[in-house]
Amino acid sequence: MKVYGQTINLKDDPEIIRRYVEYHRAVWPEVERGLKSIGIRRMLIWMLGRRLFMMIETDDGFDPDRDFPRYEKSDPRVEEWQALMASYQEPVADAPPGAWWARMQLVYSLS
Repeated sequence: MKVYGQTINLKDDPEIIRRYVEYHRAVWPEVERGLKSIGIRRMLIWMLGRRLFMMIETDDGFDPDRDFPRYEKSDPRVEEWQALMASYQEPVADAPPGAWWARMQLVYSLS
């Protein structure tokens, strides 16, 4: 199993934040099916203000650079979901050029 942490901001608008949370209370089945199909076994998203933190656990063979684009093209509803969510989000200031969700570096793990 692999574990990843990523972060992004929601746009600074209370209505956008409300809608984002509302959508995630009822994620479209095509989205969940698509995520599972690329080897994501567990996904958690936390929010503080407008900052999001996502933790994903994946199969050992998962490669985010290969598999996330494959997921995004897996179903027209997934593409629709991704475009909708992107309209609510903006990269964090520390994101590398061109990155949307910025991958975070694991600095500690209690085993």
